[in-house]
Amino acid sequence: MSSRPRVPGALVALVSLFTAGYLAPYLLPTVVGRLSAGLGLTPAQAGLVGSVLLLGSSSAGFTLAARGERVGPRRAARAGLLAMAVGYGSAAATGIVPLVVAGAVLGGLGSGTATAVAAAGIAGQKDPHRASILGLLSVSAAAGALYLTLPHLAGGHAPPLLAIACAAALVWPLTGRLPDATRAVREATAATGPLPHRRAGAVLAGGILCWSLAQNALWGVSGRIGLTQAGLSEVTVGAVFAAALGAGLVGVTAAGALGSRLGRAVPIGVGTVLIAGCVLLSSAAGDLLSFATGEILWNAVYPVVLSYLLGLAASLDPRGRWAVLVGSASSLGVACGPLAGSLLSESAGYTGMGLTLCTLLLLVAAPMTAVARHASGRPLVPGSVRRRGGAPAAILGGTAAATPPTVPQMGAPEQEVAPVPVTAGRRRPAKSSYGLARPSDRG
Repeated sequence: MSSRPRVPGALVALVSLFTAGYLAPYLLPTVVGRLSAGLGLTPAQAGLVGSVLLLGSSSAGFTLAARGERVGPRRAARAGLLAMAVGYGSAAATGIVPLVVAGAVLGGLGSGTATAVAAAGIAGQKDPHRASILGLLSVSAAAGALYLTLPHLAGGHAPPLLAIACAAALVWPLTGRLPDATRAVREATAATGPLPHRRAGAVLAGGILCWSLAQNALWGVSGRIGLTQAGLSEVTVGAVFAAALGAGLVGVTAAGALGSRLGRAVPIGVGTVLIAGCVLLSSAAGDLLSFATGEILWNAVYPVVLSYLLGLAASLDPRGRWAVLVGSASSLGVACGPLAGSLLSESAGYTGMGLTLCTLLLLVAAPMTAVARHASGRPLVPGSVRRRGGAPAAILGGTAAATPPTVPQMGAPEQEVAPVPVTAGRRRPAKSSYGLARPSDRG
């Protein structure tokens, strides 16, 4: 998939696609809760439906990671948005459980497609971390507004699913700013090459799978913790979630201001440890104060760490392949989260579930921090030469897909300097391959 669209306004389209694709995971607590209440499902059954929805999302991402360049960003984005609108819309229009599940799966496939297109495009931006932050700001704002609005609408499972379908319809007109299939294939042909940083990318993908699973295992049952364990009303729980997502906006804004001053290792490592503590606090909440504190602090730190993880994945491959694969691994963890949270909470209680998830987060913090510290890609300006033992380091600061094939790309062998022969006869100043006269030939 083309990783750096040069069409004017493409960043707006990518951020909008990111928002539409991530809206389903962000609304997961209310979706699962309303599926349980509106369709008469048990918590485990509702969590399973949420997991199936997000499993379709991750499947689409893994598929497009290998074939997206043949389809093209514009066509893939439109197909994903259409699947979201039809799938979530049809699931909202019926109360028959098998049809709801089928619509949720189709909608999940669409969400994963939109997210994959956005991830590949963001990876090719000049500053992928900034682009990721803009996407997280947008989806946090949209989800926060919906958490304030949905409790005042009709009950049942339809309102949150319709909201996601409407978001897909609103983003559709912006897809015209993305490159078409012909251009995407041409850029991909000019930017062929092996997948770099395979070991580091695989470790990062495995780590973020467990990281996302732990996050969304709690996120999927947070609504039930607030309603049953903390004894709050749906309106109060919705207000807490909106405040938590508002704190996420503040956290992402702070991450954008911080930038790369601390690198990626410190925000990822320290942030994951802080999240583990918040998970433990939120799962043991017994009143409004403890529930709100855990949820707000957790959601303030979560998008900050996620923005650095997405930026790290984007830096490993400027063509966006690792960004899509790592994003799909994250979606797979998100997909398993609701079911894992439901099963853990039913077997060990909410506090036991929180302790298990806290331990898992602490275990994955170390390998992800190691990848961030030792294997993150660092774009260099054109013309950079071999460093530290002769490893090729020439890369254009951005992406291969947006540059002509004459510019050296990551992993490309450096060109030898060809000598310029001096013709016999009249003596002229000999020039080096850089066009400068040698000092011995001057004067």
